Amino acid sequence: MTPATRAEVCVAACADAWRGDGEVLAAAMGVCSVLGARLARLTFSPGLLTTDGGALLTRAALPWGASPEEGGVEGWLPFHEHLWLVLHGRRHVMMGASQLDRRGRSNISCIGPWQRPATQLLGVRGAPGNTIAGPTSYWIPRHDRRVFVPEVDMVSGVAAADAFDLRRVVTDLAVLDFAGPGRTLRLVSVHPGATEEQVRDLTGFDLATPEGGAGRTRTPGDEELRLLREVLDPEAARDREVPR
Repeated sequence: MTPATRAEVCVAACADAWRGDGEVLAAAMGVCSVLGARLARLTFSPGLLTTDGGALLTRAALPWGASPEEGGVEGWLPFHEHLWLVLHGRRHVMMGASQLDRRGRSNISCIGPWQRPATQLLGVRGAPGNTIAGPTSYWIPRHDRRVFVPEVDMVSGVAAADAFDLRRVVTDLAVLDFAGPGRTLRLVSVHPGATEEQVRDLTGFDLATPEGGAGRTRTPGDEELRLLREVLDPEAARDREVPR
């Protein structure tokens, strides 16, 4: 088995976000995070519920780009049922973010002053309900200072707090969590081929580290690589999101 690419390390790191979750709905945005949820279901989290990316629950984890029939349709998940799962903490979402600050506040709405933004984005959409009601993680395909900012331009998703279950941030360089002082972002591990200095240089605020310093992100094992390369993503869409 050839060594894991950076994208494959990212997929495994995303998968680990759902480790131990049990029977909850895994919702993800982005190639590596979707593949991570499906990889988790095929390996250490078989109880996860996965979808076709829409309103159909699938009996098996789908390959990227496959029709739901290929995995077998297990059930229908209309929007009101999806929202019930969100409001009752039965969904763990891995969202994207255009901006994140040190406390985990996210922005997917606009860049620049709210009254006169330079760029209009998605709007807050489901970010408030996601971050208030259930487990929330983030997938950031490009770690840089435009994303990791001292202060977000608009708060779409709430900050980490005892009442809110913000879990993990996976980027193309590192894994972070919210266990820093005062529930701030903390650098947990750096991906193979990246450096802690590089991560800090591309973050717009100081990052705490665990006692003993940041570790190295694990590389996926041979069976995980086989599943990724032969079953879930044989066309290597992951490498287009995180280039080799």
